[in-house]
Amino acid sequence: MPTLNELLKEHVTLDIECIDRIYLNGYIPNLQTSGQLVYFLQHLGYVIPSPSILRDLTVAYKGAVEAFAEQEGIEVIQFERHVRKDDVVAAYRQGYAKPEGVVVIGVAQEKAQAFKASKRTAGKLVGFDYSRVSVFVNHTYFYLEDEEFGPAFIKVCSYAPYTVKVCLNGHEWAKRQLGKRGIAFEALDNGFLSCADPQALQAICDELGPEQIQAFFEKWQKRLPWRLSEHDQQAGFAYRLSVWQAEFSRTQVFANSMQGRQWFEAVIRDNLDVGRPDRIQLVFERRVTKATPGLFRTQVVQEGVNPSLHAYYKTTHIKQYFKEQRALRTETTINNPKDVGINKDISNLPRLQQLGRALNRRLLDAQHVSLASVLSTQTLEQLVQPSVSADGQHAPALRLGQPRVMALFHALTSFSHLAQGLTNHSLRRQMADLLGLDPAAYTPAQMSYDLRRLRLKGLIQRMANSYRYQLTPFGRHIALLFAKLDARLFRRLFVALEPHAWLPDPIRQALAQLDGALNTAIIDANIEVVAA
Repeated sequence: MPTLNELLKEHVTLDIECIDRIYLNGYIPNLQTSGQLVYFLQHLGYVIPSPSILRDLTVAYKGAVEAFAEQEGIEVIQFERHVRKDDVVAAYRQGYAKPEGVVVIGVAQEKAQAFKASKRTAGKLVGFDYSRVSVFVNHTYFYLEDEEFGPAFIKVCSYAPYTVKVCLNGHEWAKRQLGKRGIAFEALDNGFLSCADPQALQAICDELGPEQIQAFFEKWQKRLPWRLSEHDQQAGFAYRLSVWQAEFSRTQVFANSMQGRQWFEAVIRDNLDVGRPDRIQLVFERRVTKATPGLFRTQVVQEGVNPSLHAYYKTTHIKQYFKEQRALRTETTINNPKDVGINKDISNLPRLQQLGRALNRRLLDAQHVSLASVLSTQTLEQLVQPSVSADGQHAPALRLGQPRVMALFHALTSFSHLAQGLTNHSLRRQMADLLGLDPAAYTPAQMSYDLRRLRLKGLIQRMANSYRYQLTPFGRHIALLFAKLDARLFRRLFVALEPHAWLPDPIRQALAQLDGALNTAIIDANIEVVAA
């Protein structure tokens, strides 16, 4: 059975695997418990860990952000609830002309895990106990334009333990690396349509890892108003990055966009059960039992005229859709690395990427039967319809069911052609026998016409320095397939249509059931059937 790469080789012009969007969590390991919070406040010089100190620190950070915005001439906006932030920021990005800097600063009240104090008294002594609770607090969004990563943002929580979120895009990073190296490309929305050097593009996508992401984070820590100083970080209160959510994509651009669209729609029809436990465990190579958490399901989402296929394993999500009517996009989104047995630390990103790519490949391999059948639709049309060869010559049709064409396919499967090749004379004798004609009734000119259309359709090729022909691998497969279809399927079915034909019991029963079902459908629809 052919592999996916063999099936796609002649139909896909660009095939790229890349980290797509990646969301990172920045946290301070030594500021996660109440005891660590007290130690942090003591490090800042406060003997009594009063909650008023935390309030003052929050107010001071807000003032630092406002001063930074005023100094740099950056607008600060307040995000309203239930409004998509990226849509609001898009207008600011369009008007931003600098190669690098802060585009706009946004403030939003969102849920976070923060420290909350409760007073504790013992006689005249007053103390405070801290616990982590879920609260709605202000977050500051710094929307950036970065020379290496392009559009990005960093979100900072103003309340202890001062978590941050970082959002980057691997495709945008790859675009900027191509630009630096002078390699021309055409972009899709969040992807690539073409590239002058596809191998270099894939190598660039493979380079992106923890080092580049860590360098980005450290650079902007120094440039943005930051809650912790270098002195704090040297004292052990430094940030570490972990993977919060990561998307790994494979983009396959089809030479014929209509063909790609047809294949994807066939994939949706044939893979509605991909989310079932018995199938999804083949993709993830992990056993799924009744104790495995999560909903195992397949979803087909129709957005306008662009459907998408979704499958789930625990909190991991695989999505497929046809991007901009040009490319098949397969995306694995890992929302919790521990679901797939990998720790969240940024150092494990290469392992996550390897797994994400493998999941995309396994899903595509599971679908390659559908791919083969749909891609062959174009091949069938080129055979049975008039076409034009690569050098501009008109190739007459090889119409299925036409006696002369079917005889031609049967003649091509003769064993004698394997050793000696075939000639006008040798093939003409076989054609006359198969058609039940006198040899003189099937002329050399007719045979020349048939040889020409076989050659232009790619089924035969002329042997060097001779008038002999030999079957191409493609021609051998096509001739054998159509000869078998004619002998084993078409003839039997056409016989079955005869009113008094003798039929084996299974066929007779099946046809009777078909007639009954059609009659029932006609009666239910109140359709009047009038004899001609």
